[in-house]
Amino acid sequence: MDTQPDRQEFYSRIAGAGLAPLWEVMKNLITKEPKSAAVPYIWRYETVRPFVLEAGGIITAKEAERRVLILENPGLPGQSRITNTLYAGLQLILPGEVAPAHRHSQSALRFVVEGSGAYTAVDGEKTVMRPGDFVITPSWTWHDHGNESAEPMVWLDGLDIPIVGFLDASFAEGHSDDMQMLSRPAGDSHARFGEGLLPVGFERRSPASPVFNYPYERTRAALETLRRTQEWDPCNGLHMRYVNPLDGGWAMPTIGTSIQLLPKGFSTAPYRATDGTVFCCTEGRGKTHVFGPGGKLETLEWGPRDIFVVPSWNWRRHEASEDAVLFAFSDRPVQEKLGLWREARGNA
Repeated sequence: MDTQPDRQEFYSRIAGAGLAPLWEVMKNLITKEPKSAAVPYIWRYETVRPFVLEAGGIITAKEAERRVLILENPGLPGQSRITNTLYAGLQLILPGEVAPAHRHSQSALRFVVEGSGAYTAVDGEKTVMRPGDFVITPSWTWHDHGNESAEPMVWLDGLDIPIVGFLDASFAEGHSDDMQMLSRPAGDSHARFGEGLLPVGFERRSPASPVFNYPYERTRAALETLRRTQEWDPCNGLHMRYVNPLDGGWAMPTIGTSIQLLPKGFSTAPYRATDGTVFCCTEGRGKTHVFGPGGKLETLEWGPRDIFVVPSWNWRRHEASEDAVLFAFSDRPVQEKLGLWREARGNA
């Protein structure tokens, strides 16, 4: 007996009442494993840099508000996403320019890839940025950028735009002035919160770290100290996360940031996790083998300033041909808070 015509007629009738049959879509809604539409991909800096600089001659930082070329995952065309939950882009500030002050409910990170001497100001405090620095702009904080140096500055932007959009919680506001008024001296947040000290009577107002610049000079020195005594993780080398000094948690509530050192000749064991991850090579050279669904292999060869992405639940294996340092960010804090994060480790 053919029941399909009766079923289709039933489906058509209930659609008018805002109903749909779960049994027709259940396999796609609740999958046996993560199935990301994102694909492994690499943006080689030598390829994209000319486009970033060309954008500087097409539109000013003030006119654009934020002059950024989006790093759009080829598996997610037209969605302004590098993974299913995160946005990334390369921002350019030319000498003498100011990107006007604004604030928004999305949290943002900056990771400097080229140039030295530009600044970002966050809620009344200004910090000068140098290559490898990791800078936070917490949700709903005033921030503006400027370049007082003699060379272009380019940094990697990472934001939780897709997460905030999914929750219908996006707000934004422009400042009345291009540059906010500074109310604290440079280095104030480090003095208050980044030296193992905390002001007596301090009341926490934000889940984000009160330290908003993590200088690469300090990070690199810590990695070098630890490489002499730290046990190497077979899947990740020497892997450290940026923390909020108030509680030891992730520096940002929605984006997990980390740094890893892979010594020359080091080949990691296979590894995968549910958080799709964006990597930026800070030093050295190597390659990452990514095994996607069905065992399809992609080999991404990377060097300084290259950016690449490994989607959720794809096996990856790093190989370092030189001492290499990789900065990374993902949505791991969100997954951990929801009890969803999972990893799997293979054998070397």
